[in-house]
Amino acid sequence: MEESTTQQAFGPRIAVAAFDGWNDAGEAASGVVTALRAAQPHELVAAVDPELFFDYQYTRPALRLDGEGRRVVDWPEATLHRPQAPEGFWTLSGVEPARAWRSFTSEFVDALLAEDVTGLITIGAMMSDVPHTRPIAVHTSTDNALLRNQLELERSRYEGPTGILGVLSAAAEDAGIPTATMWASVPHYVAGTTPSPKATLALVERLGDLTAREVDPGTLPTEAAAWEATVDIAAADDDEMSDYIRQLEEARDAWDSPEASGDAIAQAFERYLRDDPGKGRPPA
Repeated sequence: MEESTTQQAFGPRIAVAAFDGWNDAGEAASGVVTALRAAQPHELVAAVDPELFFDYQYTRPALRLDGEGRRVVDWPEATLHRPQAPEGFWTLSGVEPARAWRSFTSEFVDALLAEDVTGLITIGAMMSDVPHTRPIAVHTSTDNALLRNQLELERSRYEGPTGILGVLSAAAEDAGIPTATMWASVPHYVAGTTPSPKATLALVERLGDLTAREVDPGTLPTEAAAWEATVDIAAADDDEMSDYIRQLEEARDAWDSPEASGDAIAQAFERYLRDDPGKGRPPA
């Protein structure tokens, strides 16, 4: 994708948003923000008051000991950070709020506007009936006509329950910030137990392609290879799991065949969003 096309579509100041919780299977989406902040220095520019937006019985604060052995309480948070390098990404991340979503998104959209952010990419990850042995699928869509035309993106036809990413995307578009959304499909049989660096790597690579920018993957390639090898070993000791993974591989290979249309793939993605993200399980 040519850099000039991306610059015209998103503009020069791009923010990336990902949140813990329902939107973050295998910690794949939040892992993108972690990778971006590890690649270059960022500075905090906005944060919400946790008392207004989080339910501490659902997302509890955590205790830790600081360098001097004193007990410290870490409260749930959501923050916006500015990159120090001009080619970097603004990063918006934290815990999905439990209440007052309109006020929450309003605060951050105001902060994005104050930072003169010209484009927003929201990132999510969902548990799906896909095998860990195949490339991680990343579905990219936008409601913005300019982005669809210039970057050849699809428009999502999904209707139904949404997470904070959907609300934030709609609010940013209403405020005049062009917005696109990326979702990774994470194998459900591992997404609920361990981080999935292979999915994070797929999102990082797609982010670089979408924005025509160099995005440093850091140690993700090595972590992704180790993760896949570990799951291979675990599956090899379980005949039932091995058979189940082979079924998923056959389904994925059919999905990737030339006969599979773009419309069929988009419809399957939207079914994933409508369904319970964790309903898929190996056969009993």
